[in-house]
Amino acid sequence: MSEKVLVQVKDVYKHFGATKAVDGVSIEVNKGEICGLVGENGSGKSTLLSLLSGIQKRDKGEILLEGKSYNPKNLTDANKHGVSMIVQEANTIKGLTVAENMFLGIEDEFTKHGVRNIKMMNTLARERLDAIGLKDINEKDDVIYYSMEQRKLIELVKAATVKPKLLMIDETSTALSQTGRDELYKLIRNTKERGDSVLLISHDLQEVLTLCDRIIVMRDGKIVSEVKSAEIDETGLKNLMVGRTVSGGYYREDYDTKISDEVVMKVRNLKAGKRIKDVSFDLHKGEILGFGGLSESGMHELGKAIFGIEYDVSGSVTLENGEEIKTIDDSVKHDIGYISKNRDTESLFNQMDINDNIAATCLEKIGSKGFVTAKKRREFADEQAKVLSIKMKDVEQLVGTLSGGNKQKVVLTKWIARGTEIFIMDSPTRGIDVGVKAVIYGMLDDLRKQGKSLVIISEELLELIGMCDRIIILKDGEISGEFARSKELGEETLVQCMV
Repeated sequence: MSEKVLVQVKDVYKHFGATKAVDGVSIEVNKGEICGLVGENGSGKSTLLSLLSGIQKRDKGEILLEGKSYNPKNLTDANKHGVSMIVQEANTIKGLTVAENMFLGIEDEFTKHGVRNIKMMNTLARERLDAIGLKDINEKDDVIYYSMEQRKLIELVKAATVKPKLLMIDETSTALSQTGRDELYKLIRNTKERGDSVLLISHDLQEVLTLCDRIIVMRDGKIVSEVKSAEIDETGLKNLMVGRTVSGGYYREDYDTKISDEVVMKVRNLKAGKRIKDVSFDLHKGEILGFGGLSESGMHELGKAIFGIEYDVSGSVTLENGEEIKTIDDSVKHDIGYISKNRDTESLFNQMDINDNIAATCLEKIGSKGFVTAKKRREFADEQAKVLSIKMKDVEQLVGTLSGGNKQKVVLTKWIARGTEIFIMDSPTRGIDVGVKAVIYGMLDDLRKQGKSLVIISEELLELIGMCDRIIILKDGEISGEFARSKELGEETLVQCMV
């Protein structure tokens, strides 16, 4: 093993029943290297990182760290060996303070004679938070009080504090605003500059090409290619990922479709907390209405306010029949569905199976006289799972074991199966690969053609431009621009209204 190699994975296997998540993988990560790991959802990327971080145990094979056998028992043990991981969803522990999360696993540094110096821990945490401008995060607060983005930033600070030999990042940038992404990129580059290594998973292929020295491509649990970033472009990467030539775009090609005059939802003078100051708009039948802006613009809170999740709300959300929407029950009763940006915590029951997740919104539809048999529920879920081709063992597989893209398919399926007429989708393709994105974009267009109405909230401007009939930009909780679908509409025009 060369002295320049930090980690060597040799013929490693990890199976879940009949699913070969990691199937004889061998890779090397060099010291001072940023190495990208790409592939479609379900290709085995996250499972491989979970083996390196101690979250999962490999079935066969060997892992060497600096030439020595490496068998981490868990995340904390991996940290002690200099291996740290930032996962796709929030990985902070509720019930612990911000400071306790930041120094989890290295508390001994603040302990003397069995007594932990909490004041010293809090003081250092405050210094580290201030260093990247996180003045609105209190080191003494339970992390439960903070948003997913803020918790991801806390994880970044923790990783910067630990200074691992190997920093692994699993699809983190999609949960961050541009400010947060800048901090992530700084952490990645600082890790490389001090001679340590980064293993990066991202579905943002341009991000991978920009940051990484070398890119490893996985498909169906195997390594199918390794390329230098300087020697390939985004199209070439897509082709390697899916195993075929990818041509054309994901997005709609029509630009002359007339929006119906029929208004299905009126939002008037909506205010919610400190983020949404005064927003009014109409949603038309068969329309895809997009909302864009910076992460803190209020657009994510807007989706929750419309659906009835936010409590500190004034103004009105009214349907075409005059019914007013004030609560989640009102929304569900009137066939309005909400897809959260944070699917693991707000859209899915991860410890339940696919069957139960899909059926959760449809019990009255598949039941009889208030009763739902297990057989009917399973048959219904199995039929619905085929609509978006969910990649699974069967509908009794736990949702938490699915890839990010297949989890999102479950979320969409449960609302489509219900017969939802108005969809509110917050970041519908966050953390999803190119193949699943294409499936979801096709589904959105099909729903539009069926006369369904969709509100799409997204930080991906190309997604909004490519899919929406109309785009509204929010800035500081208010509408700063509105644009009709057009071939000439570009990102620059939207950005001018955002900043």
